[in-house]
Amino acid sequence: MAYPLSKRILTPIAKLWLKEINGIQNLPKDKPFIIAANHASYMDHLIIGVAVVNYLNKKLYFLAKKEHFDTPLKKAWHMHFGAIPLDRERGGKKALRWAVKALKEGKIIVIHPEGTRTLTGRLQRAKTGVARLALAAKVPVVPVGLIGTFEILPKGKHIPKLKKATMNIGKPIHFNKYHGKNINKKMLREATRSIMNEIARLCNQRYNLK
Repeated sequence: MAYPLSKRILTPIAKLWLKEINGIQNLPKDKPFIIAANHASYMDHLIIGVAVVNYLNKKLYFLAKKEHFDTPLKKAWHMHFGAIPLDRERGGKKALRWAVKALKEGKIIVIHPEGTRTLTGRLQRAKTGVARLALAAKVPVVPVGLIGTFEILPKGKHIPKLKKATMNIGKPIHFNKYHGKNINKKMLREATRSIMNEIARLCNQRYNLK
């Protein structure tokens, strides 16, 4: 009962900062998928969670850096909201294995390809974890562009400003052409660029990083 209760509590709170959601119909209702979004603020998790959970009535699972689990209170908070610790120093292999299994069981995974919040509001170079996960689990990636969350609560700040954010959801990206092939670095980087180019379009930016 804790999750439905928190959903009812967090929805009106999120609406204080959420201006609009576009493309919600692009979320698949009958199969697992990965949500890949730009990362500018802790507000990203709240907005994505409320928007998607209310539409699909399904719990989300976030891949989050292990530093978010360094105290019992923080661990309990993040675990309640479906966060999975990711050890970036070791390549996050354990978390990725869990995520592949979860996707094959029908769950929805949320990941920020950049790996950490931006310090400027601009897109950063993405890591290939999202592509690796999509190819291993053979599921589509739904790109999400968040606009305005950096202005609400940038990294280093603790009190959110009363400004509004927009969430733009793109159509699922499929990687069928890679299935059955040996995954290599070039393939992962190509898939990652295609995801980030779409995220950039959805948040009105450009992704010129290789």
